[in-house]
Amino acid sequence: MTTNSADAASPDVLRYTAFATDPAGGNPAGIVLDAAGLDDAAMLGIAAEVGYSESAFLVPGAPDSASGSGSPGRAFDVRYFSPRAEVPFCGHATVAAAVALAERGEGAGDFVFSTRAGTVPVTVTDVDGTLRATLTSVEPHVDEVAAADLTEALAALDWPADDLDPSLPPRIAYAGARHLILAAATRERLADLSYDFERLATLMRRLDLTTVQLVWRESDLTFHVRDPFPVGGVVEDPATGAAAAAFGAYARELALVPAESELTLHQGADMGRPGLLTVSLQEGDERVRVSGAAVRIEG
Repeated sequence: MTTNSADAASPDVLRYTAFATDPAGGNPAGIVLDAAGLDDAAMLGIAAEVGYSESAFLVPGAPDSASGSGSPGRAFDVRYFSPRAEVPFCGHATVAAAVALAERGEGAGDFVFSTRAGTVPVTVTDVDGTLRATLTSVEPHVDEVAAADLTEALAALDWPADDLDPSLPPRIAYAGARHLILAAATRERLADLSYDFERLATLMRRLDLTTVQLVWRESDLTFHVRDPFPVGGVVEDPATGAAAAAFGAYARELALVPAESELTLHQGADMGRPGLLTVSLQEGDERVRVSGAAVRIEG
């Protein structure tokens, strides 16, 4: 029988930060490694109490033979909640949860996460004593943005149209969740983020967007990104794995990078929480791989 939010025992909530090796960097996530018995209201309440942009709730599940990875004890059903609502997929909480599993008895290797967006294989490796997780996205796609929606997004952000980089055109990209991608012409434009919270949230709910990914291109394969996240109840997400996967699909779809590429995304520096995300594109495989470290936040 499902335990409801009123009588559920308080689960053990771990706190990790993803896409950083310093607990003061990256994107924090709450993690419940055994959420069996928690209903939706209980998970939402825990996510709100933790207060991070997302928390992940895992229930041990059967291995997914179709994915070619995972084994009994290494496959999980996973759900993700922001302080305000459930989201179909969250990259940083996936990375954090996989590293937490590896540290707590499972060890490095392959996991299978069954999410609302689909099956997401995750591999944890030990690189010189640092645990890193690589997630493989669901099948991505990239869509045009209606002119009126783009106008509204820019108005909510208080960005003049001339501040956009014409070489990186606006699109909505999906690799487990939908993200509007807008490219700034300068690093200064990206750094100056002050937007109409409710106006942008209203547009995002109408378009079913998880974040707006703001991008500035430093070099051929290096980008700086920021992700307003008003629909999740926070002004900005510090390091956004799902958006990084969507951006990888976008960059490949528009031939902005070679079909076989490794992109470096810097995020969080403008918030004082620097993080590093690696996005890998493989020729012949439409899925996108996003990698990063994760470490425990004490307390």
